[in-house]
Amino acid sequence: MPRTPAWTPSAEQQALWPARSGNVINGVGEARVRRPSPVYWHDPDVTAHGPLQRWFLARLTPPVLAARAERIAASEVPLAPLAATPTPRTADEWTARVRAVAREAGADAVGIAEMQPHWVFEGHEVVQRWVIVIAVRHDWEALRTAPHDPAAAEVIRQYGRGIRVAKAIASAIRGDGHDAVPQGGPMAYPMLLIPAAIAAGLGELGKYGSLIHRTLGSNFRLACVLTDIPLVASTPDDFGADDFCTRCRACADACPPQAIGAEKQLVRGAHKWYVDFDRCLPFFNEHQGCAICLAVCPWNYPGVAKRLVTKLATRRARRATARDGA
Repeated sequence: MPRTPAWTPSAEQQALWPARSGNVINGVGEARVRRPSPVYWHDPDVTAHGPLQRWFLARLTPPVLAARAERIAASEVPLAPLAATPTPRTADEWTARVRAVAREAGADAVGIAEMQPHWVFEGHEVVQRWVIVIAVRHDWEALRTAPHDPAAAEVIRQYGRGIRVAKAIASAIRGDGHDAVPQGGPMAYPMLLIPAAIAAGLGELGKYGSLIHRTLGSNFRLACVLTDIPLVASTPDDFGADDFCTRCRACADACPPQAIGAEKQLVRGAHKWYVDFDRCLPFFNEHQGCAICLAVCPWNYPGVAKRLVTKLATRRARRATARDGA
């Protein structure tokens, strides 16, 4: 596929851009591990890119506004009251219950990780020990229209569904007498969800900055529940997506602002895939979101993910055999 010609943002948007680079705020090139800094999808009054966030929201079209109204309605549904008498369960029993409630509420995948301080944004606090991460799948036919209205609306709808699932889990835990706090997108605080999801076994980081799941690809959104009930942590799932991304250029070639690089970068002490914030966000803002990278990723085409996992496992086995025979 030929690389998409470079795209230029509008003068109206460029006039709102802050002097400080979003890449700098995100810690690109920093060797020290630190907590992330708020940059977008936080309170616009306290972030350098706040005016851009307001500009983005002011330009939403009716289909996207309707989906946003659904998401807001989901966020306003009250949680179940905290039962006075806690139900005692072992970590295995709680884990089984959480997974069952998540599936019943509509989660397409669920994992559990122990909270890490470096996932929490500066200026925010998470006191709970555990994070339950859930994934909800997009409708593929809608997502593949990216960057047009049907895809933008679908992303927002799934944020709403993720919030509903997270609230169902939190309400079930609260109904058993233990506190739990749900969190869903697109607002980013109090913590980064992708590293938590990786630790919770939901996949590997893709070249375009989204999580790749072994069966869902990256065709989903994340939400979470924070709690202190005893749980059993999931095991990270390394099935070869990272290796695949080093050889694939589909997302990089299709990206209009050319924000996806061919190499990993050092970001807050970690060497990982990183999407250029200063290039990505302008296109995102002018199209009510983007998701072109998701729409062209081979992992997201129906039926392809499972075949890729099998192919990558075979490739790894061959390499191991060759190594052992050397």
